[in-house]
Amino acid sequence: MKFVLEVNMGEKAFDGNAAAELGRILRYWAGNLKHYALEPGAGSEIYDSAYRQVGQWAIVQEQGAS
Repeated sequence: MKFVLEVNMGEKAFDGNAAAELGRILRYWAGNLKHYALEPGAGSEIYDSAYRQVGQWAIVQEQGAS
């Protein structure tokens, strides 16, 4: 299995606050993962502090894995 987290920071990298915004996103989702079954197919959208969808995370089956 593989955990994939993708965040689109936009052209301005969160208006110059990329480190703070990414830190907030990572802290939130690190604490929130306990609510999900960590198995292939699990995942959710990711929102920034302004509640705009900026990405997603997912548990996926790795290529060639059974």
